[in-house]
Amino acid sequence: MESLALSFSSGWASGVNAYLVVLVLGVGQRLGATDAPEVLGRWDVLAAAAFMYAIEFVADKIPYVDSAWDAISTVIRPTAGAVVGVLVAGDADSLDQAVSASVGGASALASHLVKAGGRLAINSSPEPVTNITASVVEDFVVLGLVAFAISHPVAAASVAAVFLVVGLVVVWFALKLVRRGWRRFRDRRSRRAGGPGGPPGGPAWT
Repeated sequence: MESLALSFSSGWASGVNAYLVVLVLGVGQRLGATDAPEVLGRWDVLAAAAFMYAIEFVADKIPYVDSAWDAISTVIRPTAGAVVGVLVAGDADSLDQAVSASVGGASALASHLVKAGGRLAINSSPEPVTNITASVVEDFVVLGLVAFAISHPVAAASVAAVFLVVGLVVVWFALKLVRRGWRRFRDRRSRRAGGPGGPPGGPAWT
């Protein structure tokens, strides 16, 4: 149960920032704070995760660049969640590893879709403050949740589940509002283009 709970919470976090998850688990393994596999604590793995996290740290805070980065990460984040799930299962039999991988991958995919959808909604108003704020909050949440999951996996999984449900609801409403606003903007432009004295879409003398 604890293994599955850790797979779910780390999977959810991987869908938001997979490289930070590897860093937290790897550092925890190095410090002896977690039973995470030794492979996560290898210096080359930590260096690669730190390098990729540094790139994501910048890309995730720039309007439109963050959405492009999310598109690139659509395969990476769920895969990372599944791999972490397998590693967390340890020496369990193949069925347990398969279930753990499925839980980690599915929760990572779901949280990734929430994040990507949220960024699309934020980018409807392309100013950097909201992007930076959202990115910093996400990083702190991932850091805190994975650190909490190391010692309290079941409680952390419950928190991750709440975040996932709330995120899905918020993104659904946000995208609905953005879509409605885009429709109004398009209708307004259509009315302006077809103003008095001429047919829609062209000058009065055509």
